[in-house]
Amino acid sequence: MKFSEQWLREWVSPQLDTQAMADQITMAGLEVDAIEPVAKAFSGVVVAEVLSKEQHPDADKLNVCTVNDGSPEPVQVVCGAPNVAVGQKVPFAQVGGVLPGDFKIKKAKLRGVESRGMICADSELGLAEEASPGIFVLPASAPTGEDFRRYMGLDDTTIEVDLTPNRGDCLSLKGLAREVGALNRLAVTLPETQPVAVSIDATLPVQIEAAEQCPRYVGRVVEGVDVSAPTPLWMVERLRRSGVRSIDPVVDITNYVMLELGQPLHAFDRDNLEGGIIVRQAHDGERLALLDGQEMTLRPETLLIADHQKPLAIAGIMGGEGSGVSPATRSIFLESAFFSPLAIAGQARSYGLHTDASHRFERGVDPQLTADAIERATALLLDICGGSAGALIDVKSEAHLPTPPRITLRAARLEKILGKALAAHDVGDILTRLGFDVSVTADGWDVGAPSWRFDAAIEEDLIEEVARIHGYNNFPVRRPAARLALRPGNEAGVTQAQLRRQMVARGYQEAITYSFVAPELQATLLPDAVSPTLANPISSDLSVMRASLFPGLVRALDYNLNRQQTRVRLFETGLVFNGHLDNLRQTPMLGALACGSRYPEGWSGNREPVDFYDIKGDLESLFALGSCPEDWRMESAEHPSLHPGQCARILYRGQEAGWLGTLHPEVRARLGLKADAVGFEVSMDALSNGRVPAFVPLSRYPEVRRDLAFTVAQSVPVQSLLDTAAANAGEHLTATRLFDVYAGKGVAEGDKSIALGLTWQHPSRTLNDDEINQLVDSIVEQVQHGFNAVLRG
Repeated sequence: MKFSEQWLREWVSPQLDTQAMADQITMAGLEVDAIEPVAKAFSGVVVAEVLSKEQHPDADKLNVCTVNDGSPEPVQVVCGAPNVAVGQKVPFAQVGGVLPGDFKIKKAKLRGVESRGMICADSELGLAEEASPGIFVLPASAPTGEDFRRYMGLDDTTIEVDLTPNRGDCLSLKGLAREVGALNRLAVTLPETQPVAVSIDATLPVQIEAAEQCPRYVGRVVEGVDVSAPTPLWMVERLRRSGVRSIDPVVDITNYVMLELGQPLHAFDRDNLEGGIIVRQAHDGERLALLDGQEMTLRPETLLIADHQKPLAIAGIMGGEGSGVSPATRSIFLESAFFSPLAIAGQARSYGLHTDASHRFERGVDPQLTADAIERATALLLDICGGSAGALIDVKSEAHLPTPPRITLRAARLEKILGKALAAHDVGDILTRLGFDVSVTADGWDVGAPSWRFDAAIEEDLIEEVARIHGYNNFPVRRPAARLALRPGNEAGVTQAQLRRQMVARGYQEAITYSFVAPELQATLLPDAVSPTLANPISSDLSVMRASLFPGLVRALDYNLNRQQTRVRLFETGLVFNGHLDNLRQTPMLGALACGSRYPEGWSGNREPVDFYDIKGDLESLFALGSCPEDWRMESAEHPSLHPGQCARILYRGQEAGWLGTLHPEVRARLGLKADAVGFEVSMDALSNGRVPAFVPLSRYPEVRRDLAFTVAQSVPVQSLLDTAAANAGEHLTATRLFDVYAGKGVAEGDKSIALGLTWQHPSRTLNDDEINQLVDSIVEQVQHGFNAVLRG
């Protein structure tokens, strides 16, 4: 449910700003999904009157106009809109004004004629999604010279509330205002709905054959309407701010009343109805062409609105094409009905439909609202389209109308559940403001549910109402009595336990080795390492402190290989020691080694050996735990114990944090290892850094993807190419993926083909092809220039 804040504040206006009111609504159980301005930012736009219009001397499609914008002298402006005419009131952007998109209005010459300003279309002001064919024409009553934003009330916000299925009563301004009034102890000002004076005898017989599914049906004939009359601007704007597009005045009025009161309405062309209205079940195989153009084969359980000859509408869901209002309509029949939620539930979905009406009827619409909604719609219809109204037709089956229950609420039970005793008058006031009928009893209250609350049936429902309006944060906080020494947790950090679990989940086993190693082993793996020598070692081959986790892991790997374990995956966490005792650095590290087949032995698996990229993926899964993988980089480098060309330095925020690679063949030979091994070692401090996950609103607009393939030299690091592409892809790039690397037939020797997938998505609009093409051209240019790359066709 989307609604305009200004519209809501006409009903009830608490002394709260927009965010505070949204927070209050959310805490009451009506979750606010979004708060958005109703118009984009612009300035320097006023209401102006077109004084004259002449053909441009050198352009057939341009007109030279003069407008009165409230300035002492008329202003000349060149306008290309086909609908501009003398006497119109229009939005006029003055010189110095700024339109959405930071478009600045300046003096200009168009085909030699000076133009000082711009007559605007609604799309140019951000008031329409699609470009309009002409300018935005305002009502004749618009005051010349008035600031356009002030005149239109555009300093407003649209609030979108995500309602749970049980709160269908809040799918209207009336329902939301009732909630806000109760939360702030304020009276709600309802729009006056007086019975319309009957001026004609026209009527239409209504027969209900399915009284259980439709216990009440209200209608009225209105003759002499002018469907070509324009919908008032104030109504068009309120509909737009509620996410509803203006169509014609009759449809707009039915939508407006639905948004205002919560009662869906439908208008039939009276001249297309034969005999009268019958509310009945569909006949097996009966067909109906709907307003959206679809033709449906109806099932017997479907509730229909029909006349004496044909079906007219699927009740509570959508009207038929043949009986709807058209430009030729002069007489209409307004429908307002109560349909049982069980009769409508699931019907729309079964036909692949979902409408505003079905959304409300499935959740329950107030059966006492039908006549009021007809009166409200009739008054608006006569005011906008003219015409004469017939008498109200109200057919109902009292036996099948829902009867609101009476519920006993005990004060003792309320206090026990809420953990707080509330004053009796506060409880009564809360329930009364929500529309409940409250009577005080000896031990509590006797409460009658209002006709619009289909979800209130038992005592706990009333307790929930009292709790949410009183405010969950106003209840006492009671902590457990147990003596627990809880340590504060770092939400942004990644614990050592999490890292260990991740390694185990990737198929590794944890090794715990000595912190001191054989000096010969360490010298073979790290010839330049400096670490303390033990004065009194437990053995000669454990006489120096480890400068890396690799020596202990290599020794454990060799131990397993010597015992016929051909597939080994080990990891270890612990301190490494670098430097002499007087300047010793003790650094927590995580290291891993793997050898053997990529997958465990099995009938469906192959025997490919684990390689550099497998263990790189394992390492990247650790980076992902911190929710900031973009802080990590890997660059080609050389390490004395790792294979040249299969070795990478690990960087965290630009600083060295570890190494990754395949064990050097010469080192492996000197150590006597029987298999190739790949591994990594990375700083635990860097891995432990992270950030608290934060919600980022999902864009409702489509993604745009472009795939680019470049031929580059084999020596070009792919990461550098990815960085260059991302740096030139603009702020709305959401993903960069390397999806193919190829070398072979069709690619020159010494080169490779790199294929990238780039995805863009804007948070508030659809990106157009021109924008994306400019970004793609920039990426291609920079990649070609920086890497001597060739774009593949």
